[in-house]
Amino acid sequence: MATTQDPITAVLTPVIERGALAGATTLVWQRGEVLHRGAVGWRDIEARRPLERTDLFRIASMTKPITSVLALMLFEEGRFALEDPITRFAPELSAMRVLRAPGCAVDDTVPAARPITFEDLLTHRSGLTYGDFLPGPLAAAYRAALGGDIDSTVAPDDWIAGLASMPLIAQPGAAFHYGHSTDLLGLLIARMEDAPLGDVLARRLFRPLGMKDTAFTVPAETRARRAGTYGFDDDGRLVARHTGPGGSFLAERPADMRFESAGQGLWSTADDYLAFARIFVGGGCVEGVRLLRPETLALMTTNRLTEAQRRDTQILGAPIFDGGHGFGLGVAVVMAPEHAIAALCAGGVGTVGWPGGFGSWWQADPTNGSVLLFMTHNLVELEQRERRIGLGVYGAITRFHAAASALLRPANR
Repeated sequence: MATTQDPITAVLTPVIERGALAGATTLVWQRGEVLHRGAVGWRDIEARRPLERTDLFRIASMTKPITSVLALMLFEEGRFALEDPITRFAPELSAMRVLRAPGCAVDDTVPAARPITFEDLLTHRSGLTYGDFLPGPLAAAYRAALGGDIDSTVAPDDWIAGLASMPLIAQPGAAFHYGHSTDLLGLLIARMEDAPLGDVLARRLFRPLGMKDTAFTVPAETRARRAGTYGFDDDGRLVARHTGPGGSFLAERPADMRFESAGQGLWSTADDYLAFARIFVGGGCVEGVRLLRPETLALMTTNRLTEAQRRDTQILGAPIFDGGHGFGLGVAVVMAPEHAIAALCAGGVGTVGWPGGFGSWWQADPTNGSVLLFMTHNLVELEQRERRIGLGVYGAITRFHAAASALLRPANR
């Protein structure tokens, strides 16, 4: 257990001591300077191994902004337009059907009014979802067709074909539905580049930014630095999780597994993710490496949802965007700072972020040039959320956000 009681360690230590969180690495960066870098809690509770600042975490949906930036790099090169149908690269999805009503039989459908576009994928308005997010027979159909959400034995082309056989849950463009849109986007990128997505990310993003520890697979020489994944039993006690619910991830990813989850599959570290997040406070440029033009970054970080879509969007029954936030191309965007909640991202207008399902979280605020990072390894299962088991991670993020914000210098300094 960390003993240095800096303000951030001080607010997180009680959360860990009461068993609501296994541990976290934390980082506060502003205008070229690290104001805080810390680690508190445990990498391995059973072996009493403390977390270290260089430990690796499954970052889950924090993968989505990375894939979205890569897609927009190809967009800048003229490889596709936002309004282009994705059937240019995935003809399998040329005859999509839409469920007549949520929860109905998978064959009770109507034709899609138009094709899915790249903007639909980047804004989660494609009509695709995660099977477990909906009641009814669609969840079982998704599992049978697609395999695990992160570690799937289904090969990429077969995965796209399986997804094409699933009905959409809304007409393309009609509503924000969180799900496999980014996974599909990543597989389309792989087709465009005629290379595995992990190779494209390494060549186009990770190596130029110096993100040496970010990948879909952790090599043998760095596996000792992996933070153990924890979850909760039915009594709310922390327990090790070696595989994911429903086989969503495996203890060890097989070397020959071809599917790479562009929406959930990456491992990373706080330092690596900082290198990526700085894109959003550097006008698309980090240490002289330009990833996006300023106008493309502005496109990405501007809300694309209608007022009705912001108001009506829910994830796991909770409203997400109504009030303080909107959603751009792959990231949440602060629109009204006075209503923004820290558990998503909270800062000046234009602050962006998108958290991960294992509890990790980040935000980048261009109004004061800051990046905040909170990396943890606590999995909360869907049915546990309904019983409010494991939700202490969100309180920990809020505590971290308050303590980290107190370290930041004003925007005009």
